[in-house]
Amino acid sequence: MNFKFLNNSVAVFVILIIALLIVPLPTPILDFLFILNLTISLIILLMTMYIKEPLQFSIFPSLLLMTTLLRLGLNVSSTRSIFTRDGYAGEVIKTFGEFVIRGDVIVGLVIFLIIVLVQFIVITKGAERVAEVSARFTLDAMPGKQMAIDADLSSGIIDEGTAKTRREKIQREADFFGSMDGASKFVKGDAIISIIITLINLIGGLAVGLVKGGDFGSVVNTYSVASVGDGLMSQIPALMISIATGMVVTRSASEEDLNTEVIRQFTSQPIVLIIAGCVMPFLMVIGFPPIQIIIMSGLLLTLGVSLLRRSKAAIKAEVTGPAQVEEITSEVSYYKNMDNIYGLLSVDSIGVEVGYSLLPLVDEKSGGNFLDRIVMLRKQFADEMGMVIPSIRLKDSSRLNPNQYEILLRGESIAVGEVLVDYYLGLIPDDLAPENAVDGIETTEPAFGMPAVWVSEDNKLRAEMNGYTLIDPTSVIITHLSELIKRHAHELLSRQEIKHMLENLKKQGVSIVDETIPELASISELQHVLKNLLREGVPILDMELILETLSDYAPKVKDTDMLTEYVRQSLKRTITSRFSSGAHMKVLTLDGEIENSILKNIKRTDGGAYLTLEPEIIQRIMAGTKEQVEKMRKLVQEPIILTSPVVRVYYKKLLDQFYPKITVLSFNDLDPSVQVQSLGVIKI
Repeated sequence: MNFKFLNNSVAVFVILIIALLIVPLPTPILDFLFILNLTISLIILLMTMYIKEPLQFSIFPSLLLMTTLLRLGLNVSSTRSIFTRDGYAGEVIKTFGEFVIRGDVIVGLVIFLIIVLVQFIVITKGAERVAEVSARFTLDAMPGKQMAIDADLSSGIIDEGTAKTRREKIQREADFFGSMDGASKFVKGDAIISIIITLINLIGGLAVGLVKGGDFGSVVNTYSVASVGDGLMSQIPALMISIATGMVVTRSASEEDLNTEVIRQFTSQPIVLIIAGCVMPFLMVIGFPPIQIIIMSGLLLTLGVSLLRRSKAAIKAEVTGPAQVEEITSEVSYYKNMDNIYGLLSVDSIGVEVGYSLLPLVDEKSGGNFLDRIVMLRKQFADEMGMVIPSIRLKDSSRLNPNQYEILLRGESIAVGEVLVDYYLGLIPDDLAPENAVDGIETTEPAFGMPAVWVSEDNKLRAEMNGYTLIDPTSVIITHLSELIKRHAHELLSRQEIKHMLENLKKQGVSIVDETIPELASISELQHVLKNLLREGVPILDMELILETLSDYAPKVKDTDMLTEYVRQSLKRTITSRFSSGAHMKVLTLDGEIENSILKNIKRTDGGAYLTLEPEIIQRIMAGTKEQVEKMRKLVQEPIILTSPVVRVYYKKLLDQFYPKITVLSFNDLDPSVQVQSLGVIKI
């Protein structure tokens, strides 16, 4: 059912309410409006019972104002009718007044007064107080909630989109309870004005009736019935609204305009409309006019049943899948919104795409534990390197082979691998005898390039007994991903992440943050230093020590490469622990001639310093480096080259153009307790 014709119904409804204050209404229309007022109040009360959180009924503060205004308009219109039609204001007021009073004016007035006092003193006063406290507590809790969101975002538990949604929800909750604190005053004022209007109707009606020459007894009976009926017909709906107010504030603002939110939220619970439609006919038992009741009940039942059927059809379509592909026009309509086009411009820091055969590995419903492994990888990387891996986007890709996966960095592919779901990757031992070889599919381990073989479940036990190291497919992908993240960690370190790290230090009471950033060093300079450290595999876990070093040297040293060297000297224990084996370190050293050549050819400018070596000299240095590194690889797995402090940064930049994975340290990077053994000297 299409509800576009209702898009402006709320605005029209408010204008009609205001018209009630001015335009006299025929009593049948007045009867219908009283029934409408009662129906709306009943629906609101039921809605507050079905919602799970206040924001599901975020229009409630505005709705509270509209229903209060409707009741006041009806009071004015009924008062006009009572005075001008000799105490008659329609069948609803007459029936309700006679039903409550039952021939005894005093009893009717007492009942009316009790209802008003219960609403005013008990429900309204309590709801007002709860709304006030909720608003204050919600505002006080906002900073803590924001910090919790930032912590989840930093740890990778949620992505940027989820964090933005949660922040908006917190803001809406604060707006909602703030609005409720003010809107509850409407209900309080409505209870007070109801007593005043009832007294005006009673006293004024008696005066009008007696002036017209009516008998005192009949005048009292006529106008008391009308006054009590009118008062109760405004107070019963007001009582339900007050109860609804209490329910909302004891268990915030809309994202769309009020018209859209009213239509969407009222039609979101079709069972409420059906219940209300079933309840309304019972009012005819006490004498309510049947025509208006039947019309209202029929409308509610028709609308509720229609919405319920549509909801069930939508659920069925979601379970069984859409019957057909959406028309291209729907995509065109979607991208008419400029915000949706801007959504295409976002680039994920890290992404993993898989072929359809690998979906069971990443799908938790199919028993895959890939997401849990990423969480543990994020924790391990934070412990080792002091940096939180950003959110990793997983998706399937039809352009990949079924068994392939692809790892992307900022939207661009940096590695493609292949795994077999029902096999184990067996790393072939170096001393494997030919007769102990296990049958399988030959391959190469993707992270380190080692020879391997895919072993089936049947050959798993034999492979283990023959010395193969077996790795499950998920671990193969995680290991490959881990190595790539280590290699490209400096590219993943954003300024936003640095701000999160600094905020985390502040929470721990570290005062050096405010003293250093941005007074002595900018965020940009800190980012360059941290990137330089990560690029060479140096952990940045001790941020306090890094900031202290920057505070000492940043005012007088503007070259971030030199600042990095000073920071490395401060982190010498960390560097030594990371690159040494126990208390020993085997290294290659540079010949004095090479170091002198580098020192003589350093060109310094305002933008930094760089080497101006002749190409022939560079070739000779690299040839000597290659020769010694290949010799060293036979003794150690990761070669380390040791240089003087001044030369280290320039030699490392030169070496990265040819052998980027070789570690270069200076004497100042090493803790004095480590024992250094030179395995060779690089010469030209």
